[in-house]
Amino acid sequence: MELIARGRSADVYALDDSRVLRRYRRGGSTGLESRLMTHLAACGYPVPRVYEATGADMVLERLAGPTMLDELVRRPWRVSSLGRELGRLHDRLHALPAPEWLPQRSSTTGDDRVLHMDLHPGNVILTGRGPVVIDWCNAGAGDPAADVAMTMVTVGSADVPGLAARFGRGLLPRGIRGGCRTDPAGRMRRHADGGGGRRADRSGG
Repeated sequence: MELIARGRSADVYALDDSRVLRRYRRGGSTGLESRLMTHLAACGYPVPRVYEATGADMVLERLAGPTMLDELVRRPWRVSSLGRELGRLHDRLHALPAPEWLPQRSSTTGDDRVLHMDLHPGNVILTGRGPVVIDWCNAGAGDPAADVAMTMVTVGSADVPGLAARFGRGLLPRGIRGGCRTDPAGRMRRHADGGGGRRADRSGG
């Protein structure tokens, strides 16, 4: 198999023109992640199709297109529009009630929206059918503000050369807020102080 992407915790291999194998390097189960992705696809949210999940392996739809992060680096003049698109992806996700089997990912009780908890530009693939969100291993149920705050902290601490200086504290966060109805202010300090930000990852793993 050809290795085509390597993320923080998983490797992605090409199986053929339409499928990839995503394998966690340290093992574990993909059962919950694959179940959620199948659920989200049935709700109309843009995720890769899941063909099979066994142990640490998932066979997924192979997506054609750059990540949003790659597009930002190559075409920085699109930063505001791509930020708004990322904000809209949050809104679409947070409109969905969390299924009862999805674990809680925020401390606020009574909030039962689906959260991605790693929704940064490296985890969005810009395909011919529109943006598709990948890497759902941190997903759970909870307060949408926690999800948006995680994105803002991640964007602000991105270590992609030039990205933080050009976008992290300026146009990209403003674009995200312009496209998203959720105010993350109440959650920002908690994620920043707790080191909750994740580095933008080009391979989404």
